[in-house]
Amino acid sequence: MKKIYALLLAAGIGGQLFAGGIVTNTNQSAQWVRLLSRNASTQIDAVYFNPAGLVRMDDGFHFSLHNQTIFQEKTVTSTFPTLNTDTYTGDVKVPIYPSFFGVYKKEKLAISFGFGINGGGGSAEFSKGLPSFEMPYSMLPGLVSSFGIPTTAYSTDIYFKGSSIYWGAQLGGSYAINDMLAVSAGARLIIAKNSYEGTLENVMINPTHPLVNPTGAMMSASAFFTAIGQPGYAAMTSNMVVDATQSGTGVTPFFGINLNLNDKLNIGIKYEMNTKLELTNESEPGKDANGMFLNDSTFRSDIPAILAIGAEYSVMEKLRVSASYNLYFDKNADWNGREDFVDDNLFEIAFGAEYDVTDKILVSAGYLIGKTGVNQAFQTDIDFSLSSNTIGFGGCYKFSEKLSVDLGVLFTSYKDASSDKTYPAPPIPYTETYDQTTTDIAIGVNYKF
Repeated sequence: MKKIYALLLAAGIGGQLFAGGIVTNTNQSAQWVRLLSRNASTQIDAVYFNPAGLVRMDDGFHFSLHNQTIFQEKTVTSTFPTLNTDTYTGDVKVPIYPSFFGVYKKEKLAISFGFGINGGGGSAEFSKGLPSFEMPYSMLPGLVSSFGIPTTAYSTDIYFKGSSIYWGAQLGGSYAINDMLAVSAGARLIIAKNSYEGTLENVMINPTHPLVNPTGAMMSASAFFTAIGQPGYAAMTSNMVVDATQSGTGVTPFFGINLNLNDKLNIGIKYEMNTKLELTNESEPGKDANGMFLNDSTFRSDIPAILAIGAEYSVMEKLRVSASYNLYFDKNADWNGREDFVDDNLFEIAFGAEYDVTDKILVSAGYLIGKTGVNQAFQTDIDFSLSSNTIGFGGCYKFSEKLSVDLGVLFTSYKDASSDKTYPAPPIPYTETYDQTTTDIAIGVNYKF
């Protein structure tokens, strides 16, 4: 039963938190939130989405600061027969999700800096746990009844809060070979940290035992097992606590090409290499989930390579449309063997349009489809990947030639998925279903001089 905390610790980093792949966050700017297709950008957020396109900007210094407020609800239902409930809900709230871009452009050369959250970024709270947390305890009535001691009910208090954040700081250079072709190269330093706090307390059962509990009232499971001479079960049902962190660093090299074919059509291509990321556990004795989260132990949590392609086309002077495609090479990442449960790499296709209402006001909207490639064996209640549909809209207001503000809102609905599973001992078949929704509100301030 103490393996439950291995699951608790994983819950802080599992699943698709925001836009992007299984691990990667691509919601890096307010422009992206309002348009959803930025892979051919030639504006300030091209620092992340299309670095080679920065050579299309005006000469001078450009700066941009963004923040997003994100809400996500995760729902897991389970048909496991002995659970007290079949529905579990977790809330992810991210009030501050910042990113910053800076560019110096001079003739054919652009030097850029970017800072943001490239993975994680959320704080997930599970006030009632998840099915996998509770299953071992839900089987206690059957276990005790098999001893010849009638038992019909159980209860337990499970609390877990996990936060995960992968900060990314990148530096890049872009150069225009000629009026049509530009290239870029750079690297991003990833600093990852996960923090966990959790308790599992008050495991109770109602055994009817003539000496220990003759009335059959709810009592401490650990105390009961101690009284009947079962110290192993007593230890497994005693209170547990965890207070631990994981940390590590990695480097993501990236390369890009921008093709400005004519005054109307621009194409951006970027490739980010796989980021080798090894995280190290940090915990204290007594707060390491009974030894399941040993201090100084390590595990791999790579950020997969990404191929990003985009095109922007000016239909008329005031109207522009764009399309973007992202391919995440999940099958080539090292996730301690879980990559073996990926049948196809996740991909995204997005379309966007923006229209200049006036010289100062711009409005935009976009649509994004995400298709995951994991199989049933990958999906768990603490770490699942779902296909999705996202709509975004918003606008930009230009206070002057130097200062502008972007606003955007998006809504993501995910296609629920199910996984047929079997509890190992005793073997019990059951089915889990996973679903989630996301809302993102963004603002960005852009300045140049």
